[in-house]
Amino acid sequence: MKRTLIRASILALAVGVAGGCATTEQINEIKSMAQSAQSTANAAQQRADNALSVANQALDAARSAQSAADAAMACCNDNKSRLDRMFEKAMQK
Repeated sequence: MKRTLIRASILALAVGVAGGCATTEQINEIKSMAQSAQSTANAAQQRADNALSVANQALDAARSAQSAADAAMACCNDNKSRLDRMFEKAMQK
């Protein structure tokens, strides 16, 4: 994304200079637009990095929750089996 914005700014600068009508004011305006585009791209990259970090934290939390749920289910199944065996023994007496 950064490269695209920079290339577009350079292209705009080149077109302005190639036209032969580029004044210092126009060149400064183009530079200003390029700097603004670069700032926007940097801010977008930072937000994307932050979003990725939050998503990775959420994934870790989800994996931890899944692990806890699996352990709870295993315990529940084990307790059910024990109760079934106890009930069968009681019914045999």
